[in-house]
Amino acid sequence: MNRNGISLLLLASLVALGSIAAGCTDMPGTTAAESAPPAGQETPDDGGSVSAGNNRFAADLYRQLANDPRYSGKNLFFSPYSLSSALAITYEGARGTTADEIGSVLHLPTNDTLRREGFAGLDAVLNQGSGNYTLNTANALWAEETCPFLPGYIDAAARWYSANVTNLDFIESPEGSRETINRWVEEQTEDKIRDLLPPGSIDPLTRLVITNAIYFKGTWVEQFDANETTEEGFRVSPGETVLVPMMHRTDEGAVYPYAETDTLQVLEIPYAHGDGTELSMLVLLPGEDNLTAAEEALDPETLTALRQSLIHERVKVSFPKFTLETEYSLPPTLAAMGMPTAFTGDADFSGMDGTRDLFITGVFHKAFVDVNEEGTEAAAATAVVMGRGMSPHPDTVPVFRADHQFVFLIQENDSGTILFIGRIVDPESP
Repeated sequence: MNRNGISLLLLASLVALGSIAAGCTDMPGTTAAESAPPAGQETPDDGGSVSAGNNRFAADLYRQLANDPRYSGKNLFFSPYSLSSALAITYEGARGTTADEIGSVLHLPTNDTLRREGFAGLDAVLNQGSGNYTLNTANALWAEETCPFLPGYIDAAARWYSANVTNLDFIESPEGSRETINRWVEEQTEDKIRDLLPPGSIDPLTRLVITNAIYFKGTWVEQFDANETTEEGFRVSPGETVLVPMMHRTDEGAVYPYAETDTLQVLEIPYAHGDGTELSMLVLLPGEDNLTAAEEALDPETLTALRQSLIHERVKVSFPKFTLETEYSLPPTLAAMGMPTAFTGDADFSGMDGTRDLFITGVFHKAFVDVNEEGTEAAAATAVVMGRGMSPHPDTVPVFRADHQFVFLIQENDSGTILFIGRIVDPESP
């Protein structure tokens, strides 16, 4: 794997919708995607922002996966922003209970203008470019060529999410269609995400596929000296240690935004950004050999308080190099979080094609991250109790030694939007 610089990449999500009937029905002339949500759909998040909703969804999904027996003792990594983007486009075509559930799980603003302008604005910020890093996100619609979709839905996806539609022959060429979509994903992610749609995920009953891809490559403001990297122990549990390549910055210039509480150390490692949007990695390192303190700090209010408590100071940093590749099939997870109807025959996606025939048949997600001396040394910190945000003694240099399990996230600093989030249980495990 090429370790020149940091490659932080995530291919977003994919939502495949299949029609219950093999054929397509004639469409009425309404533009349902432009209509207001039904009365009573307002939620407590109605007045909130897209960024705040994304971050709540990030914390909720992280906890759901962390508590899932399938991922017990394993590393996690995903992009909440990628999933939110793809599912927000799906929400545009949902109605009734289906829309209520999706909106609640994603914490989406139900006000059309607030939601749509929120996603459009964030996408514009993330795609504005910088000479110091690469950051791109893209959406797309892939529709069965014989099935007409409502102009209002297609227009809303294109106008607010830059998701243009491509017609494919799902009925006669499902495998060829799958390969076409996967090639688009590879192109958008510099070949880091391959085979997002697994064999069999597209069949003759598929009517629509919604994709999002996000890609980031950046370097640290202050890079680590590769000559200082050494093989050292990382505690995967109180009684078990593995050898990992550990990076170090202990020089006089090792000044970082830092805070600590009784149970947690928080370190922010900024990426070089030039005149682009500011990005950084936030590392939440618990004091004990379990992730409870870090995971309890992931709610947006606590994260905000932690960020506000950060103070620039010299810190002796030790951080492992690691590479992760993850993949998830999320229907059971999302259903358990509160949106089961979308995956059943009771789903109402009539805002897409004017019928009640569509439901979600799959949600697939893959992610990749590579952290090394040139690019990403991550230190994420979050704490429920923020205490102080300064070193305990004026003449003591804090030591931030990430030699045991920790949580990390990559954020856009102005809005605080979480683009990626994960945990490291064993840096040597893929």
